[in-house]
Amino acid sequence: MQVPGVLSEHERMRREARRQLEAMGIDPYPPGDFEVTHHSADIISALTQDEHAFSGVRVSVAGRIMARRIMGGASFCTLQDAKGRIQIYLKRDDLSHDGDSSLYEVVWKKLLDLGDIIGVQGYVFRTRTGEISIHALSIRLLCKALRPLPVVKEKEGHVYDAVTDPEFRYRQRYVDLIINADSRRVFIQRAQIIQSIRSFLLQRGYLEVETPVLQPVYGGALARPFVTHHNALDMKLYLRIADELYLKRLIVGGLDGVFEFAKDFRNEGIDRYHNPEFTMLELYVAYKDYFWMMDLVEEMLEQVVRELHGTTCITVGGRQIDFRRPWPRISLLEAIAQHTGLQVATMSDAQLRQVAKERGVAVDPSAGRGKIIDELFSMFCEPHLIHPTFIVDYPVEMSPLARRHRHHPELVERFEVICNGKELCNAFSELNDPLDQRKRFEEQLELGRRGDPEAMQLDEDYLRALEYGMPPTAGVGIGIDRLVMLLTNAPSIQDVILFPHLRPERH
Repeated sequence: MQVPGVLSEHERMRREARRQLEAMGIDPYPPGDFEVTHHSADIISALTQDEHAFSGVRVSVAGRIMARRIMGGASFCTLQDAKGRIQIYLKRDDLSHDGDSSLYEVVWKKLLDLGDIIGVQGYVFRTRTGEISIHALSIRLLCKALRPLPVVKEKEGHVYDAVTDPEFRYRQRYVDLIINADSRRVFIQRAQIIQSIRSFLLQRGYLEVETPVLQPVYGGALARPFVTHHNALDMKLYLRIADELYLKRLIVGGLDGVFEFAKDFRNEGIDRYHNPEFTMLELYVAYKDYFWMMDLVEEMLEQVVRELHGTTCITVGGRQIDFRRPWPRISLLEAIAQHTGLQVATMSDAQLRQVAKERGVAVDPSAGRGKIIDELFSMFCEPHLIHPTFIVDYPVEMSPLARRHRHHPELVERFEVICNGKELCNAFSELNDPLDQRKRFEEQLELGRRGDPEAMQLDEDYLRALEYGMPPTAGVGIGIDRLVMLLTNAPSIQDVILFPHLRPERH
């Protein structure tokens, strides 16, 4: 790794080139007054459809020099812009004025480098080999790059050498995006997925809202929070672990359908599926239940997949996964029984703990009954659920915010969608009985006193809101990062977060 503050030979040469450009009166960082009229992909698409599309038309493009071949008085270079790449043809005679060929002979051949950003004006043509190109009539330096790009090897547009090292890609995402078309594709598709979900919900009349990130009482999930301090108010605050309790306050306030794309924060480990900062969609709709929400979720995700890929069947890690409705619906206890033979509903807490130990499930001594059941399900059931599947009807101990099942009071009306062995979303018929909710919070406090760092707090203001009356409500939370992983075939959550959290960089 390069020592900070010590320049490599390439960096010294680029700084010298910058000095020479300035001596020639060329600003290496001019103002942004270069007008871009076309992008590479648009030019290629238009000319492919109509060979005369650019007849008599001068185009103006801008981008980064990614490759070049200098052959005396003529050159070719590859220019990369926001939409792709296009070949540029440069000729000394076209870039000379009144006999001065310094723009070509000095600036282009000696002082510009790979990675520099230039603007090009010219006309579109096809080379003898049929490649769509731009014949440059003028070039302008727009930004001098003082660091060289990594040397990469490509095959069919895919980078395959050492620059694919995850540590490099995640820490220097800006370089990863420059050299790796697959990374750019993932984040473009991420934006498309979010927009598709947003459009689906807005078309149904639901209101997009914003709720607090800094909260005096964290809640809405079982997780360990990040803690901070507000100096002016002299009070402890928490980065939210979920926005559920604030969104349900809005249902109390008479907004019958609300949703939020929220940044949530959980002070937990980092692995392929977890980042301490992540994105959730949460939706709450009054006068609905979890049966209705199941129908909406499978309709919405089927539509999102179809809009993104043109089909409901996608390939993930070599597996074919079909999002076409309807999806199977299996109770949690039935799934555990199918895959383990255990009837956990009839077991005592001590028996559950013993079974977990015998089967190699690590359970913290402070863990309650619900957490043990959840660990058993995660280890023995989730890996077998490849196509999207609704797992429904959870023990009440696992779901402090869910309504009791209308026919089985020891259960709650809750579902999760499991796909490719991982949870995609979590949903309830929401608990709106303030007395039952207080009791559930008090049970969570007891777990906290026993040492569970993820137990919920008791939120008096939320209970006060429920006492004003919240209509029957269905709610769902969808992990956007995991959904993007699935739909883009990304192996790690760090591949779908632009700037994931990493250990401090060592020099």
